[in-house]
Amino acid sequence: MIKGIILFLSILLLSIYGNAQQVYVCKYKSDADISVWITNYKNEATLKVFVTDYKSDAKGLKGIWYFTKYQSDADWKIFFTKYKNEADIVIYYTKYKSEAGWVKK
Repeated sequence: MIKGIILFLSILLLSIYGNAQQVYVCKYKSDADISVWITNYKNEATLKVFVTDYKSDAKGLKGIWYFTKYQSDADWKIFFTKYKNEADIVIYYTKYKSEAGWVKK
C-alpha cells in the first residue's frame, strides 16, 4: 500500500517536471526531488532509462535522460540511494533507446 502511494506520488512529481528529462544528480537527499535506486535486473525496475549525450533527445517522460552539469538547467533533481527501500523509483539502465520507458506491472 505504502509503496503504491510512493510510486503514485513519484509519477505525479515526475509529470509536474514533465517537458524533458534533463537530470541533475544531487549529493544530498534533501536537495533532490526524487530518490532513485539502480537495479541490475529489468524485472525489478519501475523505469528503464536510456542515457543520451544530446539534450534534444530528452523529451517527454519516456525514460531518456540527459545528465546536466548545472542544477539550474535540470528539469528535476535526483539522489542515488544505496538502499532499495529508500528509493521513490527503481531504475534499470538500458543500452537501447527503444527499450526506455515506464514498466507496466
